[in-house]
Amino acid sequence: MAEDIEARLAAYIATRLPGAREVTVTDLARISGGASRETYRFRLGYRDADGRAVEQALILRRDPPSSLIDTQRKIEFAAYSAFHGSAVPAPRMLWLEEDDGPLGHPFFVAEEIAGFEASPMLLQTEAYLGTHEALAERKWTILGQIAKADPETLDLMGAFAPVAADACWARELGYWEWVIDEDEVAPQPIIRAAIRWLRANPPPPARKISVVHGDYRTGNFLYDTEGGIHGILDWEMAHLGDPLEDLGWSLNRIWCWGKDERRGGLVSREAAIAIWERASGLKADPAALHWWELFNCVKGQGIWVSSAKAWIDGDNRDPILAYSAWAMLNPQDRAALELMGHL
Repeated sequence: MAEDIEARLAAYIATRLPGAREVTVTDLARISGGASRETYRFRLGYRDADGRAVEQALILRRDPPSSLIDTQRKIEFAAYSAFHGSAVPAPRMLWLEEDDGPLGHPFFVAEEIAGFEASPMLLQTEAYLGTHEALAERKWTILGQIAKADPETLDLMGAFAPVAADACWARELGYWEWVIDEDEVAPQPIIRAAIRWLRANPPPPARKISVVHGDYRTGNFLYDTEGGIHGILDWEMAHLGDPLEDLGWSLNRIWCWGKDERRGGLVSREAAIAIWERASGLKADPAALHWWELFNCVKGQGIWVSSAKAWIDGDNRDPILAYSAWAMLNPQDRAALELMGHL
């Protein structure tokens, strides 16, 4: 399997590197975690037009047969490309392929940011406990910078669907309610109650239209032992919308990896919000943020029920799908109950 992908990938890259000779792909290895794309690291080797040997560490992100969430690789590729080289650290994109032919499914290739960690659980071990405040400062500062960035200046208006400031909430809630309607394999009474409350109590219009990462959380960035962050990953749910959506997702109770009140396993909710406000230049209105936090419980449950359905239907047998459903459905319900004052 790996050998077949290596050979086909080498043949594809040879067509994208005019003048390159002896193109090889080696050491292809699947990276665990995530289910919206199959992610592999590999080594690319070739001789350039001057005969010099070149070697690069690269990442392959390929569409799976069935995904935990339906996303467009073109949008993910555009978001990475827009933020690369900015105050928001992102890897450099190389090639986007939307045809099934070369590897059986569409994919893109990017440079690897090597030498750092991503595991949220590793941060709860002794070696990293002293980095939490610095890491939190960096994490929510970067999120604030995403919120502050101008989508038009980033040249993303052509890639992302436009949305009016007073329509962000209805579009997102409508989409994730539809996902639950389509994919639930058992009734979801708690989340249905949350949906009813959200519709009856809409938030104010977005203070600004920002790029929304869509899955900004501990576990989706690369960090070091000093509290630095070197890459923001997994932009597959990126879109234009209310920046409070991203802030609310980052504060979701299910990401309290330390099993306490620290959000993202790092700092208190209040501290995280304060960092974000300083960096974004925006105020997180408490009532509006509460709406988006509860909405994110609906969004989260939409992801977990889709994960369960894909596994049960046999569309995708990646164990991460079964694990996500088993581990997250009940905690997400509890998070919603807490926000509704019923836990």
